[in-house]
Amino acid sequence: MPKVLEFKLPDLGEGLTEAEIVRWLVEVGEVVAVDQPVVEVETAKAMVEVPCPYGGVVTARFGEEGTELPVGAPLLTVAVGPPQERSEAEDAESSEYSGNVLVGYGTAAATTRRRSRVRPATAPAPAVAVVVDSAPAQAPGPVPVISPLVRKLARENGLDLRELRGTGPQGLILRVDVESAVRAPAPEPAASVTTPAAAAAPAAAPAGERIALKGIRGAVAEKLSRSRTEIPDATCWVDADATELMAARAAMNHAGGPKVSVLALLARICTAALARYPELNSTVDTAAREIVRIPEVHLGFAAQTERGLVVPVVRDAHGRNVDSVGAELARLTEAARTGTLTPAELTGGTFTLNNYGVFGVDGSTPIINHPEAAMLGVGRIIPKPWVYEGELAVRQVVQLSLTFDHRVCDGGTAGGFLRYVADCVEHPAVLLRTL
Repeated sequence: MPKVLEFKLPDLGEGLTEAEIVRWLVEVGEVVAVDQPVVEVETAKAMVEVPCPYGGVVTARFGEEGTELPVGAPLLTVAVGPPQERSEAEDAESSEYSGNVLVGYGTAAATTRRRSRVRPATAPAPAVAVVVDSAPAQAPGPVPVISPLVRKLARENGLDLRELRGTGPQGLILRVDVESAVRAPAPEPAASVTTPAAAAAPAAAPAGERIALKGIRGAVAEKLSRSRTEIPDATCWVDADATELMAARAAMNHAGGPKVSVLALLARICTAALARYPELNSTVDTAAREIVRIPEVHLGFAAQTERGLVVPVVRDAHGRNVDSVGAELARLTEAARTGTLTPAELTGGTFTLNNYGVFGVDGSTPIINHPEAAMLGVGRIIPKPWVYEGELAVRQVVQLSLTFDHRVCDGGTAGGFLRYVADCVEHPAVLLRTL
């Protein structure tokens, strides 16, 4: 008779410990092939499709769309054909994960290590009495919770998990259940009852729409907060005459071939500047108290999407010409808009280019993309009065700003980098020496 195998949410890599079910791609009773995508999940990094390593008939799905699951939680069960003769050790291995469930998202070995910390219960386990401060002991009985994150969230908000009704499979208490309980208004006490605890209770939070900091928005918030906390940043800026750069771009596009974007030209300028000022292509190892200069330039660029701000990374940008950089920028931008960027395409950057001019603004003091050491900001390019060759003229002017980690270099290095970028913008022929 068929053997029913359980497929669990795999380790998605990059330190991710949970994911939200966005869309099921298969129904119960449907036949699936090996490595067929079965569910689309959203992590703090990106939206990804999860393939199943088993082929057979789907017998159960765990979690509705919108449910958040920890790594190691059951996703679905599959009934496969009669098993071949194998040892008990082989059965045990095949009941976990077979091979790389997601290419580039962690291996079976990594999943096993993480599963030792986050393992869902296959059956309700007897509750263990835990004394927390002076809270009264709870009545014995199982609590349908498998996620330590859910337990921590409930503990931090003073919630008794025994009083919650879970919306997951078999009444499993999910993170969304705890968050709903936290948002729910507390029952008003009777007017005739006044206790010291009630009198000392804090004022209620102001009313208004509440938006959970999770997924990409939560990851961005955490990274920006960490950057501001850990990095002593400083910003310098300069106005540059971009008339010649725009003329060079027009000439390149008029000559035929792939269209050249302003962002591609700025990216090429950045890599040339980093070759001269490698201090800014580095990171700080705080534990070792060392500055680590990185030989390769993996150039991140800020992209605004419907799901929030993301920073895709152009790998080995230092070895690419303008056409190659432009093609990769276009590919990653389209993937960002469609939500198909992988975590590998969103991590590992060494320097970030932020073109906020597309929003119609001239200047900004951007926050460094931790753990990088610098970010170049570019405002809009607009006609302005400018002294050109000793006479007042209308020129295409742009404001450039550099935010840098003051631990990796002093203002002289940062100023030299920014000045070189401005010189390349004003006189694109300067780049010919680096091509």
